[in-house]
Amino acid sequence: MSADKEQLDVDDDFVSGDADEAAQVPVETAKTNLSKRRTIDNLLEERRLQRQLADYDFDL
Repeated sequence: MSADKEQLDVDDDFVSGDADEAAQVPVETAKTNLSKRRTIDNLLEERRLQRQLADYDFDL
């Protein structure tokens, strides 16, 4: 380890490419978000019912 402090050159003109990409992403409407949420809810409900059906004892 060195005890000397070195001067670091900093490039102040650096521009992140993420700023351009973030501006180009379209904002989704609430209607599409709601339909996606309903689809997810339906899949989860189906999975829950399938699990209950698999656990059901048919030998009553």
